[in-house]
This record gives sequence, C-alpha cells and structure tokens, in this order.
Amino acid sequence: MASAQLSLSYGQAFVAPDRRRHRSSMSVLTPEVLQLSTKGACALISDSTSRNALAKQAGDISVRGFLADYFSTPDHWDVKTSVNRVLRSLNGWCFGQSRQVSDGSYVSSLSVMIYRGREAHLFHMGDTLVFRLRGAEFEQLSRDHVTDLGGYRYPSRALGMDASIDIDYARLPLKQGDIFLFTTQAVQGTLMPSDYVGLIRQDASDLDAACERLAQTARERAQERGYGGDQFCFQLVRIDELPEEEEDRPGKVYGDLPIPPELSVGERLDGLEVLSVLSRTAQSRVYRVRDVRSGREMVMKAPSPELSTRNAYLEHFLLQQWVVERVHSPFVVKVMEPSRPRRFLYYLMTYVEGETLTAWARRHPQASLAQRLDIAIQMGKALQALHHRDLLHQQVHPDNILIDKHGQVVLADFSACHMRDVDGHRRSRNLVRQVGLTEHSAPEYALDDEVGRRSDQYSLASTVYWLFTGELPYSLPTKDLLRHTDLEQMTYRSARTLNPEVSPALDDTLRRALAPQRALRFRRLSEFLHALRGPSGEARELSEAVESSREPTRFWQGVAGILLLLLVLSWLLR
Repeated sequence: MASAQLSLSYGQAFVAPDRRRHRSSMSVLTPEVLQLSTKGACALISDSTSRNALAKQAGDISVRGFLADYFSTPDHWDVKTSVNRVLRSLNGWCFGQSRQVSDGSYVSSLSVMIYRGREAHLFHMGDTLVFRLRGAEFEQLSRDHVTDLGGYRYPSRALGMDASIDIDYARLPLKQGDIFLFTTQAVQGTLMPSDYVGLIRQDASDLDAACERLAQTARERAQERGYGGDQFCFQLVRIDELPEEEEDRPGKVYGDLPIPPELSVGERLDGLEVLSVLSRTAQSRVYRVRDVRSGREMVMKAPSPELSTRNAYLEHFLLQQWVVERVHSPFVVKVMEPSRPRRFLYYLMTYVEGETLTAWARRHPQASLAQRLDIAIQMGKALQALHHRDLLHQQVHPDNILIDKHGQVVLADFSACHMRDVDGHRRSRNLVRQVGLTEHSAPEYALDDEVGRRSDQYSLASTVYWLFTGELPYSLPTKDLLRHTDLEQMTYRSARTLNPEVSPALDDTLRRALAPQRALRFRRLSEFLHALRGPSGEARELSEAVESSREPTRFWQGVAGILLLLLVLSWLLR
C-alpha cells in the first residue's frame, strides 16, 4: 500500500474594480512528488501600499520571484536556509530596482508559508496577515510591522525597503484539518475573529466559496463604516492529509551521494566517459567527458576524493550548480543536465572549446591593445551577470577565464562564488582562503576585512592590468599582506611605463579600481567598465581598429564571391 503524501487544498478571492491595478498578489504551489518531499508546498501573499505607483508590479514580482528561486534551490538545503537565501537575494534586487525609479518603489509586505512533511515554516516581512483556524481556535500567526506617519499606516521591515532585511520565522506542527488564512491589512477593522470562524465553517469543503463569503462580508462592513472596500483579497489553505512520521525527513538527493573516485582517461561514470583530466586540486577534480549515449561533450566537476564529509568546501560545492543555474549570460558557462540519474556527487557544464586567458596571452604576445580591451570589457560583463544575481565571484584571475575559438570570454570556475551578505563576510573570506588566495585577490581578503562587489572589481582590474602589461600593479603581492600598515607599502606602478599604448585616462581608471582601500575604488562595476571604455570614445576607436584589421579578409571574401557568381553565369549562358 502506498504511503500517504502531504496533501492540501486551497481557495482564493479578490475584491477589486480592476484586477490589473490590484496591489496584492497571492499564490499556492504544490510541486511534483519528489520536490514535495524535499522542498514542500508553498503558499504566500504580498501587498504593497495604495500610494505606490508600482504597487501591482511590486506584489507580482515578489511572488513570482520567490516561487521561481525557492524551487530551484539545492535539495540538500533545509527549508530555513533555502527561504532565507532566496528572500535576501530578492530583497537586494527589489531594493536596487527601487533606487533606480523616481515614481514608486518595489517595496511590498510578504508572508510565505512552506508546508513540508508534518511541519509548516512561516516567513514574514511587513504587515500582511496570516491566521490559523484549528477547530474553533482562530489565531494570528504573523506580526504587524507598521509605522504611523501623518495619520497613515505604512508597513515597516518590508521586502525591498532596505539593503538588509529582518525576517520573522516560526516553525509550526501541522494537524490534519488545519486551515490557514492569508490576507492583507485592508481587512483590519472589518471582520472579527468570530466572523472569520463562522464564515469559513459555513461550508469548509468549498474554500473558494468561503473566500468569496469573507470578501463580500468585508466589503459590506467597509462600506457601512464609510471607507474603501475595493482592495480585499483572501486565500485559504487546508491540510487534507499528512505523511507518515517516518517519511518526515529531508529528501536524499545530491547531498547524500558519494564523492566520485579518482578517474582516469577512458574510465566511465554514470554513462560519462572521461576524455581528459582538466584539473586536479586539493578541493576538486575537473574532467572533460563525453556522454556515451548522446555523444555530447561536457565538463564534469566533482569534489576531491580526499575531502572529509565535514569539510566546509564540500558544503559549498553543493551550492555551485545552483549558483551557475541562476546566472544567464553568454559570458558565463552553462550547467548541463545529465541524461541519467546521478549515482555520485558532481555537476556538468558545457564544454568550451578554447583556452585560458593565460594561454591566450602567451600565444598572442603581439595582440593589440584594442583586442585586450575587448577581452577586458567581456570579463566585466561576465562579472556583472553574477553581481546582478547578488553573487560574488571572489576568484577572478587569468586561469579562471576561458576564450573560445571565436574570441568570446567565458567565466568557467565558481569554486569561491558566494551569495553577497547572506552568511556574512567572514564566511566568504574563509571560503576564499580555503580555495586559495591569488596574486589578483583584493587586499581585504588577506587582512580579514569586509569584502563585497568592489573586491571583485579589484581582482578584475588586476587581471586587466596584467593583460595589458604582463605584470602586477604592485611589487608587494596582496596575498602576502599581514597588517593594515602594509597597505602603505603598496605603490601603484603606472601601466604606461610597461605599455606605452595605455593612455593616461586608461591608466588612471586602473589606478582607481586598484586602490588598496576598498572605499576608494569605483562605487559600481558599471562605473569602472564605463571608464574603461573611455569618455572620449577611446574604446569605440579601438574597436573600430579591430574591425578595420578584419577588412582585408572581408574584401577578399567579397572578391571570391563575385568571381564565383561570374563563373556560374558564364556556365549558364553557354
């Protein structure tokens, strides 16, 4: 007999003259059986303020964004870790977008409930409302975070309101028959607890009808009391069935798989044949493999067989695939899905037919500054793609950058990649130290200071400086710094003394991005890239120089085409 699975029902109702302008959004998602056991089902509601010109967009984005990201988190993460990471990332995105618009904001209250196994996990920000009806007991589970300003009540501690966010969390045991109500602050002052219980219990088997009764009654009460009753929404979720006790355990997917053994050329693992060994380090193994079924070539990355199961890097390895899956850019390598179930712990990436930036520079010592600047801009775009997803790369250096046969840059290693400000700066720094500091690492990593996007900016600028000159910007390697007073010994070596093609403006741009003090660098990576291109169109002129160098090839290709056409015409006219 099949074991019971978590099962729930839900109903919804909106009251709005124009649904397209409604400032609230809500949803319930129950995934397939495998994800249901690992990630659970999700119900959530968001609400923005009536005075927000972007209220509808803010509510919709918070709901859709959360659902998309939460069910993409690694299966070995527990619910609290997954939700916190997703909410902090979503908060950073909403806060950043709000700063770029002058009319309205992406601020919204949000309540999320995850139903997994025999427990519910509630995450709450702002002033949305969550209640639980158990028997005749009706209890509010969320706290109202509001601020009174000029007679108006505004949500506080809401999503997107600040760069950091404080999330309420509660873990609740479930009972079969529990009913959870999600609604917004608009309902305050219209219904009493006894009203909720009575209206829901009239016919609890039809949750949509129960929501309609709540909405209609709330609207009537609001009109009787002389205030707006056109922005109500209600969502009810009922627990119909719970899994057995022994099934209430974390899903065993990638986190419980064994580390692959050491592999050699010709050996096979999960239908993947090893073609070559690309890298062996203390932390990982990287192989070029071919799927024997499809013939597709890929790159397999696996933890080092010597790693302990309690090693901090092993925990981070499980995040890397999720990190890469979140980033969509032609300058960042893509994750591939295996054609068979995995029996070992690894992930697959597209195989880039090319070479590292180190090898490229060695093979092209006479490459023009225009070509090198083009590569630098592409590296910046790859890093921007990560930063837009609130990710720090932390290991930008020439051996982590690939250039394919078409000259396109691809960022291909994420050994130290980490979510910004999620687990604190110390964890990011410790991860980089375990993977290993490089000569392009920012000084703050060696000095145990705070790190951030400007730390990535330094590594990028150091790599660009090396690309232009073949040298490092400082005689004292940053990874050898021991004390903050050592920063005084870091004297920038002008790139112009090593490569006269570098203009004074370009040299000043690198000097600023390579400032030993993090606060003195460009505030944003986009500012650095803009300055790198040159305010006077220097980059455009260099790009045109690259194009003009291709003109002879295009000319002879055109001549060959015309001759071929004449030959065909002469043959036809015989």
